[in-house]
Amino acid sequence: MRALVSSPNNLPRHVAIIMDGNRRWARKRGLAIIKGHRKVADELIEELADHCIEKGIKYLTLWAFSTENWKRDKAEVELMMNLFREMLEKNIDQLHQKGIRISTIGNLSRFDQDIRTKIEQGIEKTKQNKNLTLTFALNYGGRDDLLRAVNNLSDEAEITQELIDQNLDTSDLPDPDFIIRPGGEKRLSGFLLWQSEYSELYFSDILMPDFGAKELEKALIDYQDRQRRFGK
Repeated sequence: MRALVSSPNNLPRHVAIIMDGNRRWARKRGLAIIKGHRKVADELIEELADHCIEKGIKYLTLWAFSTENWKRDKAEVELMMNLFREMLEKNIDQLHQKGIRISTIGNLSRFDQDIRTKIEQGIEKTKQNKNLTLTFALNYGGRDDLLRAVNNLSDEAEITQELIDQNLDTSDLPDPDFIIRPGGEKRLSGFLLWQSEYSELYFSDILMPDFGAKELEKALIDYQDRQRRFGK
């Protein structure tokens, strides 16, 4: 019989989630689009972080805003920016109390200065925490990440894999063992393009606002049924 609870052994060290389906979740309920994003920010992020801590998973990366998301309706983008502001204002202290270290990947230069300042303050406040590194991918795209890394190396006589690794946004993170995409789509959309070479993939039809600890646990059980060979 298939396990109902994941084993403490053979768990991923780094779980990354493409947070997809917020808008469809809201539309299905006749709600404003921002309500889907808000449910994730207010409820799901902390719930998923708590579950990772309980399981001993040390890294959780959440793709919250892509380089392509700027193309969305201007009003929706502005509402999302305000939601980022609220979350950074309200949730950092709670995450800090749980021993969670905050980090980001992506090009933050396009965000307003007040958002960048709040992010910097959250990173500084939580930098000594050890229970979980919670990374938010903000204005992140895999090609953009690689392009910025290569541009940083333009003066190098020889560009090696190690040098690229050291210049990616994720230079202080291990590669993701497990990438999860809720929302029904079966693609990575460029998420962690370089880093996902040997990541295990998991796709779920559950929309992100409903993808809580129970769904994460199902994914972890699925992960534990796999054998990772890394090309061997």
